[in-house]
Amino acid sequence: MPEVKFLGHACVAIETTKHKLIIDPFLNGNSQASMKPEDVITDYILLTHAHGDHFGDTELIAKKNEATVVATFELGTICERLGLKVHKMHIGGGFDFDFGKVKMTIAHHGGGLGHDADQFAGPPVGLLVYVDGKTVYHAGDTGLFMDMQLIGEMNDIDLAFLPIGDNFTMGIDDAVKAVEFLKPKKVVPCHYNTFPIIEQDANQFADKVKDSEVIIMNPGDMISL
Repeated sequence: MPEVKFLGHACVAIETTKHKLIIDPFLNGNSQASMKPEDVITDYILLTHAHGDHFGDTELIAKKNEATVVATFELGTICERLGLKVHKMHIGGGFDFDFGKVKMTIAHHGGGLGHDADQFAGPPVGLLVYVDGKTVYHAGDTGLFMDMQLIGEMNDIDLAFLPIGDNFTMGIDDAVKAVEFLKPKKVVPCHYNTFPIIEQDANQFADKVKDSEVIIMNPGDMISL
């Protein structure tokens, strides 16, 4: 039974029976972060895109743990140049790892790396993570898109992480529609309140969602699937 911990903003840790994963490890500079990157123990780092609030502390954590970074071909190539162990993937592709399977989905956003996001790092993606018989969907940073219906039809999603912060990603109403498309058993809002420009009331999201259980997680909270 996998355990899923929310570490703040869009950073999520998944612990399986034998392995530890972390998605988008933005901890330094994250006002919500529930732990320091130096304290992270992980086998794999999964990245949705290269923006600083997602790529975050990837280099530090990967080198400390000798962890494998799972990313798109372009972002993975950049990580290789940093001396990191990398497994490259791309949209629509899946791969069976020793902990389970990862499949990359589309996401509508940007993907540049660096202070000015001027280094092309490939497109953003969403992640389907299949572990211990459960399916976790991390949408990454994205706007609403119709293919979420296909993702919901083709996957029995146990837990979904969806951005609700607006301005850079979906806002509350679009995220509610995304839940209708995806039909997850449980959904966690993320990517909000980290910065003033993305302040949102997650309770408004919870009040509008129908047929899925909304779990408003504080940084450090954990749920078992």
